[in-house]
Amino acid sequence: MKRLFILFIVGVLFSTYSFSYADDLDLVGEGAILMDMDTGKVLYEKNSNSQLYPASTTKIMTAILAIEKGKMDDIVTIDQEVIDLTSGSHIALELGEQMSLENLLNALLIESANDAALAIAKYISGSIEEFSNLMNQKAKEIGALNTNFVNPNGLPDENHKTTPYDLAMMARYAMTNEKFREIVGNYTYTIPTTNKKSETRYLKSANRLLYSNEKIDVDGKLTPIKYDGVNGVKTGYTVAAQQCLVTSFEKNDHKLIAVVLKSSGKNIYSDIHKLLNYGVENFENINIGFANKFIDNFSVNKGTVPFVSGITKNDTTIIVKNDRKNGIEEKITVSENLEAPIAKDQVIGKVEYILDNEVIGSTDIVSTMDVDKIPAPNIFKILLGKWYLFIFGLLLFLRIWSLNQRKKRRRYRSASIYKL
Repeated sequence: MKRLFILFIVGVLFSTYSFSYADDLDLVGEGAILMDMDTGKVLYEKNSNSQLYPASTTKIMTAILAIEKGKMDDIVTIDQEVIDLTSGSHIALELGEQMSLENLLNALLIESANDAALAIAKYISGSIEEFSNLMNQKAKEIGALNTNFVNPNGLPDENHKTTPYDLAMMARYAMTNEKFREIVGNYTYTIPTTNKKSETRYLKSANRLLYSNEKIDVDGKLTPIKYDGVNGVKTGYTVAAQQCLVTSFEKNDHKLIAVVLKSSGKNIYSDIHKLLNYGVENFENINIGFANKFIDNFSVNKGTVPFVSGITKNDTTIIVKNDRKNGIEEKITVSENLEAPIAKDQVIGKVEYILDNEVIGSTDIVSTMDVDKIPAPNIFKILLGKWYLFIFGLLLFLRIWSLNQRKKRRRYRSASIYKL
């Protein structure tokens, strides 16, 4: 009996949870995720919801807020707090130095400058604490629910943690912004002289996926670190966090986000290569539904016509494993008791695309035409439409009247004869 109970529990676990292939890719990083950019679908994960130190990948969120709440040509003046709190990577900002927000943003994302992060935080919110609150609020809005930031640069703090999944959601959101994409796609930048610096600052990104021909071992094969199709996003390192990297990839029909946290040395690049290779080689973007596809004619109650034609509203593209694309099924759901009036392009139902009992995509079914409601009855029109009944009634009335007249005449004649 005990053995049967254990087998039952194991069966429930395997039927309830979708296990990742955490050992298949042999990643060094403690936490990792591969996500489809367009749909947010998780293609691979390893401890993707474990809270870990993010190091400078934190700056993705700092940059999001700088772009959304600041103006690129605004001039920011560096104060003493920024100088005092700066450690680690920096661009040697000086007290009273003035620099545009755009230059600070490039320093943040390309050089990973911690002093630029602090300057941006104070420019946006007035204090580091308030900016951290804003970071956490924005993270939740994006869908990064297991994140807590206490600073804008990612320097170690036991309360400053996030997850691979949350970072993927932040990067996915950030890469929809043109300014963010432009900056993280570059690996060099030049900051001109300022009121405090007479020399030009030349910045270079630590994200070698964008440019380096140095070789790394990827599954036993020596491969250049540079990965064709990578267009961002952000590196990070502290002793506590170890090597961290958030990567965006776009080539042909693939748009992917890969995150690895707590890897070591050049293994961080090998881990990312393995994730991206896995996505490109095993998944395919396919169009499973086309806009304006005829679905069916659906009955309409109280309409001037008895039915309405329904078509799909949008194209539906999904990412699916190569060996599963033929297992997709359609489920059509239409509103019960469709009733006029119905407007052209009005949603009247939905098509869902299902794979392994999971809805992987959907589109609305819309009407191809206007269907007016049958107007309320008009007495005059009803009578006009029943003219033959009116004639019949009139003839009947005349017949009855004629018969009554004859009866009256007979009675009159009979009365006259009687009087004689």
